[in-house]
Amino acid sequence: MLTRALIVVLAILNLGVALWWMLRGEPVPAPPAPSTGVAQLQLLPGTATPAPAAAATPTQALDDVTPAPAAPSAATRVAPEPTPAATAAASEAVAPAPPPAAATPAPAPAAAVAAAPAPPAAPAQCLSLGPFADRAAAQAAQGKAGPLLRGVRLREVADAGATRYRVILPPAASREDAQATVKRIVAAGLSDYYIIGQGEEANAIALGQYRNREGADRRLAALSAAGFNARLIASGGDGSAQWWLDATLAEQADPAAARQRSGAAQQRSLDCARVR
Repeated sequence: MLTRALIVVLAILNLGVALWWMLRGEPVPAPPAPSTGVAQLQLLPGTATPAPAAAATPTQALDDVTPAPAAPSAATRVAPEPTPAATAAASEAVAPAPPPAAATPAPAPAAAVAAAPAPPAAPAQCLSLGPFADRAAAQAAQGKAGPLLRGVRLREVADAGATRYRVILPPAASREDAQATVKRIVAAGLSDYYIIGQGEEANAIALGQYRNREGADRRLAALSAAGFNARLIASGGDGSAQWWLDATLAEQADPAAARQRSGAAQQRSLDCARVR
């Protein structure tokens, strides 16, 4: 009995749903979203007699969100077609002017033209020519060399036959003074020295002993450049003297040519400080 009642209820429910489905109306579609920048139409409340002004000016009934186009400027207005006479006059008015004559560059002032720098002068070269037997022979050799030599100085070398040459500083007043001089020698960067302790040359400073005169002369020149007044002592030999020409070689002159023209047997390089 209960089953039959449930079947009847279900049949009634199905029938009701079918009737509702058949009798329902079509769904109203949603209005589309308004496009951006498009004017929207809004309805005004209706009246019995519409005002003439409202009909004459429909823009008052529309809320137009589109910006009004800008008025054409004077530059975009269409110009009237020019006449032939006006065209000819305009052509004459805009005819290009003749190009200006090219300016002639002014000559550069003489002071602006810098002279090419002269090449640096070669360092002076000094030499000794000799030996000569006496002063007269040395002077004759100087005349033969002529313009190849400048600033010639005659130099006499005593004891030309010596076999030993000593470079020495004169004796100091005391041992302390000699030691102070040694400190100055060391500060000047010189070596090979010792203080003589006894005899006639006590407190003198020996600065080297040489077998040839050229080595002794170089040592003497180094001491003189450092500010020391040393002297050269020759020993041995027959005691004869020789003469030498100390001079500065002329520019672009050959030392061998100068020696040949003077008749000297030897040629030695020389520090130019000893010639001045």
